[in-house]
Amino acid sequence: MTLKIIVHKAEEGGYWAEAPAIPGCVSQAETYDEVIKNIHEAIEGCLSVDIKESELERESTIIEIAV
Repeated sequence: MTLKIIVHKAEEGGYWAEAPAIPGCVSQAETYDEVIKNIHEAIEGCLSVDIKESELERESTIIEIAV
């Protein structure tokens, strides 16, 4: 999966980045390289979801797909 991110220079110094496709997914850092690393971690966090155990019917299956 690839996402577009926008990296901004912060007025107070450093950088902040956002992933417009994921509302509220933002990060900040002092350097450009750090903000890229931080937004990558933020995206992973925003996309990770805990799935609680559920009872499945006999015909049901759970699969994982890569996007």
